[in-house]
Amino acid sequence: MNLKSERRGIHVDQSELLCKKGCGYYGNPAWQGFCSKCWREEYHKARQKQIQEDWELAERLQREEEEAYASSQSTQGAQSLTFSKFEEKKTNEKTRKVTTVKKFFTASSRTGAKKVPPEKVEKAMDQIEKYIMTRQYKYVFCPETTDDEKKDLTVQKRIRALHWVTPQMLCVPVNEEIPEVSDMVVKAITDIIEMDSKRVPRDKLACITKCSKHIFNAIKITKNEPASADDFLPTLIYIVLKGNPPRLQSNIQYITRFCNPSRLMTGEDGYYFTNLCCAVAFIEKLDAQSLNLSQEDFDRFMTGQTSPKKQESDSFSPDVCLGVKQMYKNLDLLSQLNERQERIVSEAKKLEKDLIDWTDGITKEVQDIVEKYPLEIKPKNQALAAIDSENVENDKLPPPLQPQVYAG
Repeated sequence: MNLKSERRGIHVDQSELLCKKGCGYYGNPAWQGFCSKCWREEYHKARQKQIQEDWELAERLQREEEEAYASSQSTQGAQSLTFSKFEEKKTNEKTRKVTTVKKFFTASSRTGAKKVPPEKVEKAMDQIEKYIMTRQYKYVFCPETTDDEKKDLTVQKRIRALHWVTPQMLCVPVNEEIPEVSDMVVKAITDIIEMDSKRVPRDKLACITKCSKHIFNAIKITKNEPASADDFLPTLIYIVLKGNPPRLQSNIQYITRFCNPSRLMTGEDGYYFTNLCCAVAFIEKLDAQSLNLSQEDFDRFMTGQTSPKKQESDSFSPDVCLGVKQMYKNLDLLSQLNERQERIVSEAKKLEKDLIDWTDGITKEVQDIVEKYPLEIKPKNQALAAIDSENVENDKLPPPLQPQVYAG
């Protein structure tokens, strides 16, 4: 698949994503920059070279054994018959082992070799992979000897910073206002997130494949025609940005290291996996030019100072449901409330500063007045006597009234 996404608004550095062999197809970073076809050729060349080296090693070992056996027969002719038989049996056993090694590396097309159907070989490899990787998963997934965890955190932080990216910026041919398309998008996000819960590399690949098929169905429903490769990659990028799958880099590295090579280099699983690697590489290098934005707007969106303008309610077509209109109206209200809140916080900080300055000014004025007019405290005056208290000057007052009893 050639890179044609640039004409749709996504500017991709082809020198970094194309196969380094120059065939014009996508290069997978997990395959040292080769595409699936070129990587398969390089893999077969390396395998044939290894087989040839093993074959030569087996032949050399056999010659050495034969020479050692002949030398031992000439120098130890006087030994007993029992010891000679023991040496002969030992040499035959070694020769048989070397022959077994040679047969193991011999092509299956030789005479007498039993050819196993590829389907059975593939099925056996899948079962072996499932058994081994299920038991060793906690030891080989995101090991401490690698920087997979660091890459996971970097990608996750990058995707969170790009939460404002809209489908229109990526030229995504998907209309989420259509209920069926919206369901497909949700399923695709669910599948790509579910990948982290699987243990077998084949099962993780299956999640990527299911996610990709839902994307193709969403594009097909929206455009009412089969989806193309140029439509698939931008939509996959949008799904990854919207879903932010956990431990994305660790899952990609795990699949690359332990998945059956034939599954990665052939079929739809390898194709979808290659596109996922390209999508992650694009997200890591996404800039203002890739989204047709000015550098100033891109920096403001990345820092959270503002967000892209939402679609106005008046621009909706009459067929759009009321729920969608209400959703965008609520988003506009939230944006307005956010602006008001920021303005209130700014004014509150200013008021707080004014109060502190006013308090300091009043305190200084009071201190100046106290220093200029010091306070003098005079002694208290003598308290006046109460009216009913004992006083010798009141001895001329009439005596108090006495109660009198009258006879009836």
